[in-house]
Amino acid sequence: MPRIAIPARDDAPAESQPILDIVSKTLGFLPNHYRLMSISPNALGGWAGLTGPTSKTLDLKTREAMALAVSAANGCDYCLAAHGYVSTKLAKIPSEEIALNRQGQSSDPKRQAAVAFAKALIETRGKVSDAQFASVKDAGWTDANIVEMIALTAQFVLTNFMNNAIKTPIDFPEVAPAKVAAW
Repeated sequence: MPRIAIPARDDAPAESQPILDIVSKTLGFLPNHYRLMSISPNALGGWAGLTGPTSKTLDLKTREAMALAVSAANGCDYCLAAHGYVSTKLAKIPSEEIALNRQGQSSDPKRQAAVAFAKALIETRGKVSDAQFASVKDAGWTDANIVEMIALTAQFVLTNFMNNAIKTPIDFPEVAPAKVAAW
């Protein structure tokens, strides 16, 4: 049971409605997470303000692979289900690759560096080693890409924390729960 009541679509504040319309159109339905964030038009607007520009960075498969790695590292079962759905339906990522992504890995060498970097950002709380930083650069990612990876990771942390704290009910096809290693 969620710790905060999640409003029905029509009960969301008027200021949140335009963003909810976009999400609903994109996904074909309005997930609980966005209805939850709609309670605060400022929080939803802040998320959308970061999401809009970062959705134009990197490719969809890399963004989703990073989302899966970050969500697994943070133990967010809601986000694992959501990104599992998006990875399958929109990004067309095979299930074997999704399983690798959840572990912070990828079968694609360049994507591997991005996914491992995102996972390392979580595990080190941003204090990645010189070797971890060099690995992502050596894979061919630009300085701008690295800044974008950090911004995307922060965006995923926001939704992970929101869903973990509130205990948002999962309204995507459920997936295996996260196995979070103790730090």
